[in-house]
Amino acid sequence: MKPLLSSRPVLWFLFLFNLAVAAVAPFVVDGTQGVLTAVGMGVVSLGAGVSLLRS
Repeated sequence: MKPLLSSRPVLWFLFLFNLAVAAVAPFVVDGTQGVLTAVGMGVVSLGAGVSLLRS
């Protein structure tokens, strides 16, 4: 599983998809749940982005 998650196409997908969800979530989901969804997806997106920069 680790080689799959560290491949560049998967990292790009994780980065872009989670960044898009983080940007849209507060407008689609109301209240605290939308904010927490955006924060969680943002953290995953940042992790994928850092992994892209390191490799």
